[in-house]
Amino acid sequence: MTSRRVVLVTGASRGIGAETGRILAARGDHVVLNYREKRSRAEKLAAEFVAAGGSASVAGADLTAAPEAAALIDGVLREFGRLDVLVLNASGGLERGAPPDYPMTINRDAQVRLAGLALPHLPAGGRIVFVTSHQAHFHGRKPVPEDYLPIAAAKRAGEDALRALIPEFTSRGVGFSVVSGDMIDGTIIVRLLRRRDPDAVSARTEHGPLPTVEEFAAAVADATTADTEPGHTVYVGGADYLADR
Repeated sequence: MTSRRVVLVTGASRGIGAETGRILAARGDHVVLNYREKRSRAEKLAAEFVAAGGSASVAGADLTAAPEAAALIDGVLREFGRLDVLVLNASGGLERGAPPDYPMTINRDAQVRLAGLALPHLPAGGRIVFVTSHQAHFHGRKPVPEDYLPIAAAKRAGEDALRALIPEFTSRGVGFSVVSGDMIDGTIIVRLLRRRDPDAVSARTEHGPLPTVEEFAAAVADATTADTEPGHTVYVGGADYLADR
């Protein structure tokens, strides 16, 4: 048992998830860093957070596998006796050799499943935060790089499915918000896009510097405490996306 807030961050062994965990641990939360394969990397991060005075642990799970997702939530509850915040950061779809339905499996189905598993255990005042991109959030209204299209469609579907659950979230007193960002400099997605379609990345930088991982992660961390209306969206970067919103 712990008196700290217990925050589960998915896809937290690197990038935005790792930095979000670092910020939350520094603010006094106990952060559970979920990873799929990179246990040693997640453990190194947790050790860094603890050495800096924070509180953190790791929990492996492939969120596309229903039994592993259920075991992840059960394990957090068993170890800490509570779960206060779920940050849905894990995503994918550009992995080589992944089946065609993988983007929807990870970006929609896994997100909705994990939210459903966590919801009965989140207290009134708890939070669910969904992390997405402008390219996904504005899918159907703004152009999307061709290589990113399957992810954009899947993450938009995931966001829509989660938004459909807002009445249930609200009835339990659980907040739900979305944090949407322009391409985030330094993330694996941008690195992969630079290899496959460098013009797609350079086209975004014409509108100004891309937000950094640190800037975006701070917005995600802030969303776990901000007093906002259910379904509120926080936008980071991409002024051109927002101009005619």
